[in-house]
Amino acid sequence: MAKIEGKQISISDSISTDNDIEVFIKPYRTHIQKDLDSVLAYSADTYTKTDGDFNTAIGNFMADAVYNEANPIFKSRTGKNIDMVLLNHGGIRSIISKGNITTRTAFELMPFENSLLVVEMKGTQMDSLVAYLSKSKKAHPISKLKLIIDTDFNVIKATIDGKNIEDNNTYYVATNDYLYNGGDNMTFFKPNDGVHDLNYKVRNALIDNFKKVDTINPVKDDRFIQKNN
Repeated sequence: MAKIEGKQISISDSISTDNDIEVFIKPYRTHIQKDLDSVLAYSADTYTKTDGDFNTAIGNFMADAVYNEANPIFKSRTGKNIDMVLLNHGGIRSIISKGNITTRTAFELMPFENSLLVVEMKGTQMDSLVAYLSKSKKAHPISKLKLIIDTDFNVIKATIDGKNIEDNNTYYVATNDYLYNGGDNMTFFKPNDGVHDLNYKVRNALIDNFKKVDTINPVKDDRFIQKNN
């Protein structure tokens, strides 16, 4: 009977490089590094996800970028416009530093392979989405939704395109596949009236937007605020 034994080998800088493998992969590594370091845009300041209680400049940028890049794709396929975008605060994995923005910046900001979906939701489901945001006490990135809550985290007003949310209306909500499948306890996406997979990664939407804008200068605004009672 054959006997199989194993042992643990620690990986560290002390392990010598295989020259043949290094010679083989060097051109590929050089190409990838060059691509990652290619400059796409310029950031006017340094932006982090901790610079606001309910909305942040970096989160606003990400949600707006997703809308601007995804909406033309969705409209060309369906004839409809995306009504709002919802991402998650925890999905912002890096800051954007003042200075040149590179492809590497986009990979650091969004290292996950999350894809964009557009979910058809009735107004009653949108109420659940709004209630989630009002109680979450986090600056989850949103675009095209305007939300005002009081000091007890109750909803004062929620509008899309300046209009109140109607129970029987259908709303097209762009999000990522992680959240659609219940990530961050966002269980309100299911059931729904339909789902459209854009076959478009969040990261790629950011990269495409960086290439278009030249300079980013996002700000905190009034899209999600808390007012005194």
